Amino acid sequence: MRSGFVGIVGRPNVGKSTLLNAILGEKIAITTDKPQTTRNTIRGIYTRMDEGLQMVFIDTPGIHKPRNKLGEYMTDAALGTFQEVDAIIFIVDSPLEKGPGDRYILDLLKDVATPKFLVINKIDEMMPDEFEAIYRTYEEMGIFRQVLGISALKGTHVEQLISSVAECMEEGPMFFPEDMITEDPVRFIASEIIREKILMYMEDEIPHGVAVEIEEFQEEENLTRIGAVIYCERKSHKGMIIGKGGRKLKGIGKSAREELEALLGTKVFLQTWVKVRENWRDSNIALSNFGYGENQR
Repeated sequence: MRSGFVGIVGRPNVGKSTLLNAILGEKIAITTDKPQTTRNTIRGIYTRMDEGLQMVFIDTPGIHKPRNKLGEYMTDAALGTFQEVDAIIFIVDSPLEKGPGDRYILDLLKDVATPKFLVINKIDEMMPDEFEAIYRTYEEMGIFRQVLGISALKGTHVEQLISSVAECMEEGPMFFPEDMITEDPVRFIASEIIREKILMYMEDEIPHGVAVEIEEFQEEENLTRIGAVIYCERKSHKGMIIGKGGRKLKGIGKSAREELEALLGTKVFLQTWVKVRENWRDSNIALSNFGYGENQR
């Protein structure tokens, strides 16, 4: 058996979670078009018994300049994977000169001995000359084992990436059962699905100040009861999440319930409440309560 761990790193919103889902062929990480959607490291388990291969892909929060303690936690969680994995996938989606974010990550990676792969994502949205210029920039650096282009959303060249990374795996134990695709608890995945729907329904200034805590998760025959509290930082945000006549919250709940039913294979009775907890993103106690810390899930 060949096995190992693979870190997926990059700026916010470059497609890390979309790539993880594409590798596994199932959705375990939430995805939206808003930056910093991923807050925790999420592990996806890729097993091919016929090939004697198991790789654990670690989707990390986007590396960015922190503005609060939540941001510090997210960035530290991403940077912490550098020394803990057997291969690193660094994802970009634009030319290096367009912003400091990629260059900052690049500077961190230069001194890391772990095999590194540079992945240019969203090639379906690029002109050939744009892709060629980005490719040439990173190829000439000589620090990446391979540079390749993919479309994580459409699955283009994802299998090629998997095969290339698999070459870095050495003989080792099988870490998880072959039918397991994530070690994250169902309660955590449920909270993430609800948060994803909030991100999709709300305006830009609200979602980053929202956390979801599962207070009840009760599995019965053909029915799962879930009680979730949505925390926001301002009273005005609470009203906006609930919406006129409760319509916004009902829409969030309906969308989350439908996805949870597909995930769990049962009917879901979902209840949601909205509460205000001011400045929770700068509270160590709140961050710990909401699962943003070591061994919290």
